[in-house]
Amino acid sequence: MPAIDLNADLGEECGDDVALLAIVTSANIATGAHAGGGPVMDRTVQRAVSAGVAIGAHPSYPDRGGFGRSSQAEVRSMAALAELVREQAESVARTCAVHGVPLSHVKAHGALYNDAMARSDVAAAVAEGAREAGASTLVGLPGSELERACADLGLDFIAEAYADRAYLPDGSLVPRTQSGAVLHDPELIAARVLRLVCDGTVAAVDGSTLRIEARTVCVHGDTPGAVEIAQRIRRVLEEAGVTVRSPS
Repeated sequence: MPAIDLNADLGEECGDDVALLAIVTSANIATGAHAGGGPVMDRTVQRAVSAGVAIGAHPSYPDRGGFGRSSQAEVRSMAALAELVREQAESVARTCAVHGVPLSHVKAHGALYNDAMARSDVAAAVAEGAREAGASTLVGLPGSELERACADLGLDFIAEAYADRAYLPDGSLVPRTQSGAVLHDPELIAARVLRLVCDGTVAAVDGSTLRIEARTVCVHGDTPGAVEIAQRIRRVLEEAGVTVRSPS
């Protein structure tokens, strides 16, 4: 039977991190640029270690007011962006080292994630920044510019799918500004994830079928009902014989 990682974006001060850490197998921890950071980040890392969850850094454009959802690619040099990613990834890595665990991966947040998927220059900067921080693994959409940048630098790439987000026919995510971008029905979401894991397919918003080969599935910690959604996903997967574990 197949295996899959369940990941969640945590340390963002807007969800039930403790409950989610009992369900997911990987955590992407906010570094302070869009949320969290400081004592919140330290506490979230410690909780993830206690839960036996793989820990990743979740860097973002500096945008706490907008939760990291506004692009800054046009106003920052790529060298500065790589440095931004390096600094944020290192902050999580240092906290991991205090607790005797490695930094598992780097996964960008919000607009930085979207830009790294679509723009080769941003993808290269994100990958380089992560590499300079000592990270060897990045997470992103399959077939993205980030996947290609990782290949160029010899980094491992973990293809990600989204449990609670709708897809466009080209395999990109429906923008949050559009109606129906975020899914909320736990039963519907769990069924979609099971199909994705077992068949490698998911329905796009126009009814077409997308093929997505993913090694990890994300449940957003800030989605209303995230704990119930994650619980239902894990239960449905395990009942079907799917092994839920971190990819490392």
